[in-house]
Amino acid sequence: MERDIFTDIVVVKRSGQRVNFNDAKIAIAIKKGFDSVYEDYDEKNVNKVKEKVLNCIEKEYKDRKTIGVEDIQDVIEKVLEKDYPEVFESYKGYRDRRSASREAFVEKQQHKFVKAIESLGLKSAAEENSKRENANVDGDGPMGTMLHFGSTVSKEFAKAYLMDAKYARAHDEGAIHIHDLDFWAMGTTTCTQIDLNKLFKNGFSTGHGFLRTPNSIGSYSALAAIAIQSNQNEQHGGQSIPAFDYYMAPGVLKTFKKEFKQEISELLDVEGFKDFINFDKMIEMINKLESIEVDLDIFNELTSNSKKVRELLEVAYTNAMNKTDRATFQAMEAFIHNLNTMHSRAGAQVPFSSVNFGTDTSPEGRMVIKNYLLATDEGLGHGETPIFPISIFKVKEGVNYNKEDPSYDLFRLACRVSAKRLFPNFSFIDSTFNKAMYVPGDYNTEVGYMGCRTRVLANVCGPSITPGRGNLSFTSINLPRIAIKHGIALGERKKADMKGFYEELDEVMELVKGQLLQRFECQCSKSKANFKFLLGSHVWLNSEKLDDGHTKIRTVLKHGTLSIGFIGLAETLKALIGEHHGESDKAQKLGLEIVKHMREKCDEFTKEYNLNFTCLATPAEGLSGRFVGIDTSIYGKLKGITDRDYYTNSFHVPVYYKTSVKHKMEVEGPYHNLTNAGHISYVELDGDTVNNVDAFEQVVRIMHDNNIGYGAINHPVDRDPVCGYVGVIKDVCPRCGRREGEGVDMQKINCYDCCGR
Repeated sequence: MERDIFTDIVVVKRSGQRVNFNDAKIAIAIKKGFDSVYEDYDEKNVNKVKEKVLNCIEKEYKDRKTIGVEDIQDVIEKVLEKDYPEVFESYKGYRDRRSASREAFVEKQQHKFVKAIESLGLKSAAEENSKRENANVDGDGPMGTMLHFGSTVSKEFAKAYLMDAKYARAHDEGAIHIHDLDFWAMGTTTCTQIDLNKLFKNGFSTGHGFLRTPNSIGSYSALAAIAIQSNQNEQHGGQSIPAFDYYMAPGVLKTFKKEFKQEISELLDVEGFKDFINFDKMIEMINKLESIEVDLDIFNELTSNSKKVRELLEVAYTNAMNKTDRATFQAMEAFIHNLNTMHSRAGAQVPFSSVNFGTDTSPEGRMVIKNYLLATDEGLGHGETPIFPISIFKVKEGVNYNKEDPSYDLFRLACRVSAKRLFPNFSFIDSTFNKAMYVPGDYNTEVGYMGCRTRVLANVCGPSITPGRGNLSFTSINLPRIAIKHGIALGERKKADMKGFYEELDEVMELVKGQLLQRFECQCSKSKANFKFLLGSHVWLNSEKLDDGHTKIRTVLKHGTLSIGFIGLAETLKALIGEHHGESDKAQKLGLEIVKHMREKCDEFTKEYNLNFTCLATPAEGLSGRFVGIDTSIYGKLKGITDRDYYTNSFHVPVYYKTSVKHKMEVEGPYHNLTNAGHISYVELDGDTVNNVDAFEQVVRIMHDNNIGYGAINHPVDRDPVCGYVGVIKDVCPRCGRREGEGVDMQKINCYDCCGR
C-alpha cells in the first residue's frame, strides 16, 4: 500500500536537483547489492529489505519534507548490516569507491562511467546484458570490448548532456528503453534499405576510394557486400537490400554476354566456321541482347543458314549458359561468405545484413534466386549454416505462390532450403497492409524487411517506397509495468483500472514522442560531410539533392521513421486480467485494443508533426531481461508476469504456452496490421523438416492466410562434425551411421567430400 508520507517527500540529489521520492530506485539499489554477492537468491529478500528501509524512513523522517540521497543510502546500510552483513559489506564498499571516484572525476557522471566500465572489463557477454545488445558484435573480443567501453561512456554523455533529464531518468528506471543510446551523439540512423541500382549505375565511393560500375555477376556481388560493409560504418543498425534479385540480374546478363562472345570467338578456330559468319556483326548483336534467353534464329542471316554453324552456335550458347549459371552460383557463394567474415567498426562487428528477393521472374533474376538459395543450402566452409545475410523470400500470388505461377519452383526451393538451414524467412506482399502500398510492375513498392523485423514503406513526406529509406531511431515502452500498476496482479483490486492504464500509457507515449523528436533534432544537426557513404554516395532517398557544404540533412532524413515500440503484451494481459491472448478471446480483444491504441497515437503524432511516427513490435534480446529484472526488484515474482528471466517478444503468444501453428498465427496475425514499423511471427517446430517439405510449405501458407507480414520457421538443426550432415541427429547420424563419440572410416569421409554420398 502507498504511504502518504512518500507522496509529499522530496529527494535532494548530490547535484542539488530536487526530485520526487521513488521507492523503485531503492529496490534497484538493494538488488545490485545482492547481485554483487550472490549468483542466485530469493527475490523476496530484496522486497523485505526495501520494506524495512521504507519503514525506517517513514519513522525517522515523518516530520521532514526533504531527504538527501546519502540519508537514504545510510538507511539502506543500517538495514543490511543487521540482516545481510555480506551484502552490507559489499554495498558499503561500493559507496566508498563511488565517493572516491567522484572526488577524482567530474561530478555527477564519471562515477557512472567507472561502474559500467568495471562491468565491461570484468564480465563476459554471457553475464553482462550490454555486451550482447547486438548479436553481430563479439562482446568478449578485444575490439568488441573496446567498442563497449566507448559505448558506455557515450551513453552516459548522452544522458547527461544531450537529452532532457526526464528521458534519461525514464530509461534508467526501466519505464522505457532508448535503443542504441550510445550512438545518440553521433547522429546516426538505425537502418537503411540500400538501392544497389543507384550505386551500380555510376559507381560509388566508400570514402577511401572510388569503385567503378561492375561488369560481371562476380563484381556485382562483391560490390554489394562492400556497400553493406561501408554503410555499417555509418549506422548503428542494419543494412538491407530490398530487391536483391532485380539488382543482381544485370550482372548475370553482362556475364552471359561475355561468356557467349568468348564461345563464339573460340569457334573461329574451328575449320570453316569463320567462312560462314559475319563475326563482328554477331558480336554487335550479342552486345545488344536484353536477356539470357536467346532465340538463335536471330543469327540466321549471319550464318548463311548453315546447319553445321547452327549446331555449333547451339553448343556455344549452351556452354555460355552453363558457365554463367556456375559463375552466378560462385558469386552468390562469395557474397554469403563475405558477409559472414568481413568486419566493420575496427574489426568488432560483422555487418548486420539482410537481403530480400523472390519476385523477379526474368531469366536473369530467376538464376540469381536459384543460385542464392543453392549457395545458402551449401553452407559455409565446414557446412555451417550462414547467419548473415538474413535471407527473406518475398511471397507473391501470381509470381511464386501458386503452383501455376512462373516462379513457384523457386518458392518450393526456398521452403526446402529453409527446412534445412532456417533461412530464408518469408515476407508476404499480399498481406493487406503491404498490398495497399504495392504498385504492380514497380518493385520499389514491394515491402522489404530488415532481418530483425523493421519495416519502412508508407511515407507522409514523399514516395511510399522501400529503397533509400530506413528507421531513424526507436524507443520501447515497458508495457507490463504499467499493467502491474493498474491490473489485478498485486491483489489490490479485483478488476483492472483500464482508465488509469490508458492514461499512464498515453503519458509514456508522449514522453517517448518528445525523446524521439529531440534525438531527431540531433540527427538533423549533422551534414552530408558526416556521412560520406550514406549521403555522399546517395544511398538515402533524395540525398543527391544535398550540396557538398554543410547543409543540414533534415530534408532527406524526414523520409525515415521514428518508432515507438512495446514488449511483453502477454505479461501485460496477465497483469491486467489474469490471462494472455493465447488463452482467451477476452484477452485477445483487450490485447488488440491496447496495440490499436498505441498505433492510433503514433498516427496522431504523424499528422501533428508531418513525420513518419510508427508502431513497432519490439524484439526481445537483452531488453526483455532488463525490464523484467528491474520490475522483479520492485514487485517481486508475480506468476506469469515476472517469474521468468524475460518478457515475451512484442505481441507473441508465449513460447512456453502449448498451442497449434494455426492458432498461434490466428492470434498473432491481426497485430501485424497494427505494427507498421515492423513485426515478425515465429513458428517453432520440434521435428526434422528436411524430408517433409510439404509440411514446411503448409506452415508458410498458414502464415500467408492469416495476414502475416513477415514470418520465420525455427526447427532443430544439428551438424555432425565428422561427416558434415546437417539436420536432426538423434542417436545415430542418418548420413554416416556414426554415434556421438565414435569415429568413422576416412575413406567414407573422403567420399563425402568429393561426391556428397
